[in-house]
Amino acid sequence: MRFASLRRLLPALAAVALVGGAAAADIHSSSPTGTPPRQAVAALAAGNARFVAGTATHPDQSVDRRAEVAPAQHPIAVIVSCSDSRVPPEIVFDQGLGDLFVVRCAGNVVSNEDLGSIEYAAEHQGVRLVVVLGHQRCGAVTAAAQSDHAPGHIDSLVRAIRPAVLAVRGKPGDPIDNAVRANVRLVVHRIATSQPIIAPKYRSGDVQVVGAYYSLDTGKVTFLK
Repeated sequence: MRFASLRRLLPALAAVALVGGAAAADIHSSSPTGTPPRQAVAALAAGNARFVAGTATHPDQSVDRRAEVAPAQHPIAVIVSCSDSRVPPEIVFDQGLGDLFVVRCAGNVVSNEDLGSIEYAAEHQGVRLVVVLGHQRCGAVTAAAQSDHAPGHIDSLVRAIRPAVLAVRGKPGDPIDNAVRANVRLVVHRIATSQPIIAPKYRSGDVQVVGAYYSLDTGKVTFLK
């Protein structure tokens, strides 16, 4: 009886093992290739143009869209943005549910945890574009320009941004605006050279990392060269 019972259980055990193995494989494998970077940039630029013109369409925010993306997500881009309440990426780029994978921190700097989030989007969600979005009159950059220290954990933000401030010191133009753009470029470099996941994808062209600047006055996003 014991052998007969075991034989009856084997198909069920095999099915459980198969499902478990498939789940494990999904966790440790990359998603299919996502939206090409150039196409993703075009979609973001078009959405921002609508936002600037006051003709935003607020796409992908319906009940049907919510149901569509509930099982899985396939965002077109990672947006590394400042936490500033005036710069919400989904609104600025006129996007909706499941469209953007957003990583936000004051001064749009990235910690190891943030890099891990970006790696997850690239490795498991197939995202091929990372946009580092700085903005006009950034308070975190201003704090770093005014002092090389700050109270509490704000000090970690200041220390992260300070190299950008020093890099543009004495150069023509508005010092804060120059530092904002320099900070974006430094963060772009840090992400693009991040090992072991992003750097190889960046070198192969599978992932692009670009900088952008948001004007609080006009709402326009300019992609930086």
